[in-house]
Amino acid sequence: MNRAPIGYDSVEFPPDCSWIKIIDQTQLPTREVFLYIYTVEELIDSIKKLKVRGAPAIGVITAAGIAMAFRSFTGKSYSQALEFLIQTIKLIVNARPTAVNAKWASNRMLKLFQNHFSDNKFNFDLCAILLAKEALIIKSADIKMSLSIAQNALPLLKKGFRLMTYCNAGHLATARFGTALSPIYLGNEKGYAFDIFVPETRPLLQGSRLTAFELSKSGANVTLVCDNMSSYLMKLGKIDAILVGCDRIAKNGDVANKIGTSALAVQAKHYNIPFYVLGPESTIDPNTLSGNDIIIEERDGVEITDLWYKNKMAPNNIDIFNPSFDITDSELITAIITNKKIYNFPYDFSIEDN
Repeated sequence: MNRAPIGYDSVEFPPDCSWIKIIDQTQLPTREVFLYIYTVEELIDSIKKLKVRGAPAIGVITAAGIAMAFRSFTGKSYSQALEFLIQTIKLIVNARPTAVNAKWASNRMLKLFQNHFSDNKFNFDLCAILLAKEALIIKSADIKMSLSIAQNALPLLKKGFRLMTYCNAGHLATARFGTALSPIYLGNEKGYAFDIFVPETRPLLQGSRLTAFELSKSGANVTLVCDNMSSYLMKLGKIDAILVGCDRIAKNGDVANKIGTSALAVQAKHYNIPFYVLGPESTIDPNTLSGNDIIIEERDGVEITDLWYKNKMAPNNIDIFNPSFDITDSELITAIITNKKIYNFPYDFSIEDN
């Protein structure tokens, strides 16, 4: 499994990181529009407006964005370069604070800089080369990560399984292949012939716009359903397992993921359906003890009331609550599958240097 399922990567950039190319996910599924990013401001706008999204993809674009931004550095000293990188990292990471991958990637880029340079040793050209090379390594590692997740997860699934996924944890959310969708791509390549049920994922419709798009484009058998139909499908016995991604995994195994994930986990527990969380080892945050410590991003209520409608679909002057993520308690999760191993409840993560 080497070919991109939809023919291109969600984040692409040249060896010198002079620009970044993304597929504008806000235009999908009706239009495939590609954007070229040349500045940090454009990058931050793309992250905030969800033109690029998905925790692993944000990690990759963060690394590439740092390397791209450094090309514009005009200072002369190590201390000036360090301050420039710290400020650039802060801007990018704050664009979407819930996903830990941006912080992980930026820390890796900063560590590279500090390991190679000091007050008495600084070279702009060499630094630009090393940062760009590291961004390419991070992307390559992300692709390898997806394949490893697929290989670890596939033995838990059987041929002909009817699977449910949620939001978009696929090719579009990573450098390639995905987390929750990677075993689907690998399995279908091996003749597993999965049927996949995709809830639309309100309010931004990542399920219908993105997951259904990429799975159908890859040739998979997809059925789109409304979010509130999932429990009925489980009651009818039409779901054999649920695969979801994750934006952050706390030390105790609590998981932050797209709003609505915890409801699926509760339903799956009731109907005794395996509920699997798939993500890179880097998504495990040892500094976050539990889901209670995770900051949940709240977004503009217009996404609920106006975004997909010709006319406003709610009364004026009412309060709107629009959290982008929720927390799935660890005891509701059958297993957490990373590129390193399969973890089972109660979760005890052995964090390695990623």
